[in-house]
Amino acid sequence: MLNTLRIKNLALVAELTLELQPGYNAITGETGAGKSILIGALTLVLGERADRTLIRAGADSCTVEAVFEVSGLRAPLAGFLEENGLEPCDGHQLVLKRTFTAAGANRQFVNGSATTLDKLATIGDWLVDIHGPHDHQSLLHPSRQLAILDAFGGLQEQRSQFAELVRKRVALEDEKAALIVDERTYAQQLDLLRFQAREIAAARLQSGEDDQIQAEHQRSANAAKLLQLSQVALGLLSENETAVLTEAGIVGRTLAELHRIDAGAGGLMALHEQATESLRELQTELSRYADKVDVDPARLAELEERINLLQSLKRKYGPTLGDVIAFGEESKRMLQRLESRDAELALLNGELAKLDGELARLGQQLSAKRKNVIPKLSKAASAQLADLGFKQSRLDVEIKSLDISSLTELGTRNTSGFDTVEFQFAPNPGEPARPLRGIASSGELARVMLALKTVLAAEDEVPVLVFDEVDANVGGETALAVGQKMQQIAAKRQVLCITHLPQVAASADAHFVVSKEVHDGRTISEIALLDRKSRIAELSRMLGGQSVAARKHAEAMLQSMR
Repeated sequence: MLNTLRIKNLALVAELTLELQPGYNAITGETGAGKSILIGALTLVLGERADRTLIRAGADSCTVEAVFEVSGLRAPLAGFLEENGLEPCDGHQLVLKRTFTAAGANRQFVNGSATTLDKLATIGDWLVDIHGPHDHQSLLHPSRQLAILDAFGGLQEQRSQFAELVRKRVALEDEKAALIVDERTYAQQLDLLRFQAREIAAARLQSGEDDQIQAEHQRSANAAKLLQLSQVALGLLSENETAVLTEAGIVGRTLAELHRIDAGAGGLMALHEQATESLRELQTELSRYADKVDVDPARLAELEERINLLQSLKRKYGPTLGDVIAFGEESKRMLQRLESRDAELALLNGELAKLDGELARLGQQLSAKRKNVIPKLSKAASAQLADLGFKQSRLDVEIKSLDISSLTELGTRNTSGFDTVEFQFAPNPGEPARPLRGIASSGELARVMLALKTVLAAEDEVPVLVFDEVDANVGGETALAVGQKMQQIAAKRQVLCITHLPQVAASADAHFVVSKEVHDGRTISEIALLDRKSRIAELSRMLGGQSVAARKHAEAMLQSMR
């Protein structure tokens, strides 16, 4: 559920914190008070594109933060956070934050980790389903109607399995297309791959050898200088009259005389012996080093030639030697595939035929289950519509299944199965059912959406549902039914509903009111959670005034909802 929504410098909101309640939350207020700002803030923090004109006048930036409790979330949130390098939730609390500035900077965070807008939107799709005054238009799309049918029937797993098979089929088709080329192109590809594979193989590359070659080249190119320096060092150690080891001998004899006079100077003798031994060891290693220094112009030329070859290969096939070796392996693999093209095509065709059989079987099963679900969905939705004022209405679902013989074309375009559906609605008795897209009334569409949301409440995996004035164009008993539907949905999900109808607001578990105030010459929007007394006053306002009759009506309405 959505625990907290914080808004700073968005439109009329200077700074606002909304602490939402479980169950059904109603939000009311005068027209223009800023109720829609709450929905706008929520869509922003869930990944909607930012409109910088919404930044409050005089402010440089706008920030929206939302805190969700996600312990019961069915979506794979933990894995998604880990895969994308985002911080895990602390105590099942997910914190989303969005900041954008007038200068154009746009930043978003998940649990304090910076992320992209697309990743934020993905998480948002798992958390909140928003239905605004025009969002019920999504019901007109066949793909949305099919998704509703599958959600009601609990067919998402079979649908996902079908989609995975389609993705595998597309991948196989891509592999097949890569092999099926005209003969001229085929010959050119063979020539190129053979050249690449031979050139890399002939180089007999060893991983990491470029570093070794460079180090050896450095020594070989400076061999004369290295030999000169090592000989000078040897002379200073042992070969000159004032050599270090000669002087060390004089020091040793002096210390021996010192020790003869003072037995307590034995430690100095020991230190001298250690130092002398280290100098002799240095002389030995330096002599060996000088012996190994080889001033060899021929070897230097070989090294330079090898370096040039390695650099040439890296320019062609990759920035590192490892990339060149990998390119060579891939070239050999592709060459083998092309040289055995006919056998490879036969193998791919066999795999495609097997996959087509699986797709046909699963698609037919999915179609059969959908046909079994349709009467149940129609009955359940029609019952809900009756409560919403359509006493003798009927919602039907027409299903058409494509011919499986067109599987090759279908499989690359449709991941939901072989079926298309069309919701058909008969709002009045005696009239035939017509496609929803033929219904002109937005009020009718809104109520159909609400009926379906009520039916789907148990199956819907999105934990927070937001309704923004979807009760438009209804009133009386229908408005009372809308409030009851909100209660039913809220038994399974957290519901936020912006409404102008007192009957809808009175049925809420928590009632918030949005108001406009003027402070220091600036208009700001504020929101407050109402207690029972304030709630009666707000319902009275919605009923038409603060008369005694309106207040009594509000009290009775609130009492009847408990």
